[in-house]
Amino acid sequence: MPLATPDVRRHNLGLVLRQVLETGAIARSDIAGRTGLSRGAVTSLVADLLDAGLVREADVVPAEGLGRPRVHLEPAGEDVCTLTALLDADKATAVFAALDGTTLARVDERHGRPMGDPDAVVGVLADVVDEAAATLTGRRIVDLTAVVWAPVGGAPPRVLADTDLEWGEVDLLALLRARSTVVSAFEASGGEVRLVPDSQVAALAEHASAGRPATLLYIKSDSGIGGAIVFDEDSPRVVGAALGHLPVVPGGQLCLCGQHGCLVTVAGPDHLLAAAGLAGLADQAGLAAASEEFVRRIRAGESAATGAWRAGVAEIARSLQIVALSVDPDVIVVGGYLASLADEVDAAFRAIQPRIAHAAELTPAPVIGSALGADAALRGAQHGARERLLADPLAI
Repeated sequence: MPLATPDVRRHNLGLVLRQVLETGAIARSDIAGRTGLSRGAVTSLVADLLDAGLVREADVVPAEGLGRPRVHLEPAGEDVCTLTALLDADKATAVFAALDGTTLARVDERHGRPMGDPDAVVGVLADVVDEAAATLTGRRIVDLTAVVWAPVGGAPPRVLADTDLEWGEVDLLALLRARSTVVSAFEASGGEVRLVPDSQVAALAEHASAGRPATLLYIKSDSGIGGAIVFDEDSPRVVGAALGHLPVVPGGQLCLCGQHGCLVTVAGPDHLLAAAGLAGLADQAGLAAASEEFVRRIRAGESAATGAWRAGVAEIARSLQIVALSVDPDVIVVGGYLASLADEVDAAFRAIQPRIAHAAELTPAPVIGSALGADAALRGAQHGARERLLADPLAI
């Protein structure tokens, strides 16, 4: 169905604003050249964005030859921002950002992993949100996304379970609303808080970073093991994949999810850190610090760490093989601490390929380390926020 005239204008306003945000400074004529819009249309659209305070005229570029000087446009919108609140099994993070993605304020705080106590954990998240907000003045939140390291579902959305923190079903947004003045004020003004799982937004960010392959398989290990599959059709589509709960060991250890032999029970960070003698460090300094030390010891050839890793990477590779045979990915991206060991994951994955896969036409997908690191989910959530705002710029 063709777009109605108002829809076309909203779409074109988004095209123009995107060019300004992505370039930082651009002339109207260059916007026309990049978007295919006529110069007259760009002039009209820019006028609307100037009136809305989303862009402003900046430096004047002298004319070349007999041409006229060109006026550059740059992002404005100093009175608005986005907020991303992240909660993983180790810490809570709040990040305020400008429309162009520039970080305005960020606060991180470990919550100490009080198992089975969502009130305590969400209380820390509320504290970092309000603390970060207190450093800003004159900014209005135009998009608020909460990211959790757990599956999400239902309407309104809820955390369905979190085995890393031993949660059952939790109405995280209700807890956050009750504890954060910033979140409650945002909703009172008509805003809608989105609750999304980290693997979904992280996978979309990794997909964009990898050049938008047709199919991408993403797996990460940080607080647990998660992942997702991205299919690039008309637009990227992500399918949640609870890779940590693939039952890879028949009759194996009972997992908190209720299954036996889940991948996370034999290759999850808690399991491997304990096997490497690093459980105490994880308790004292956090999972991220312990995982960094785990990687360092593996690279140094320390026996306990390498022994734990050999057993773990074999299970990770086998799980990747199961999924790869089903979805035939073009690339496999590994995140969390696995990114630092991507070469070893790739070697283990290739070592178990069936004989037929050695044919040139059936080369297995490469395993590469995340280019976005620990902020993959943050980057993905911020990208999603910007896309929603660009869909209707004048509503900002």
